[in-house]
Amino acid sequence: MDITDSEFEAANRRGAEMLAKFPAAVAVRYDSASARLIILLSNGQHIAVAPPAIRGLEKAQPEDLIDAQISPYGQGIYFPKIDADIYLPALLLSTASP
Repeated sequence: MDITDSEFEAANRRGAEMLAKFPAAVAVRYDSASARLIILLSNGQHIAVAPPAIRGLEKAQPEDLIDAQISPYGQGIYFPKIDADIYLPALLLSTASP
C-alpha cells in the first residue's frame, strides 16, 4: 500500500504535534529503594511510578527493569529483558492529576 505525499505530510504534522504536546524521556532507571521506575523528562521534571501500576510491567522483577532503552524521539521506553514497551504519552496521561 502506497501513501500519498499529502498523507505523509499529514502524518509528519501529527508526529510533530505529539512531540510538542508531551515531553520526551531523556533518562530512565529503576530505584530499588523506593521500588519505583524513575523517568526524567525533557522539561526537567521526573515521574516515579511503581512498575505494577504500568500495563505490561505488572509482574516485572527489579532485574527485568535494568537496561531500559528510550526510543529515538523519547516517546517510548523498551525493556528488552521482558520484551515490554511503555508509550510515554499514555503513561503521562494516566498519571496526570485531575
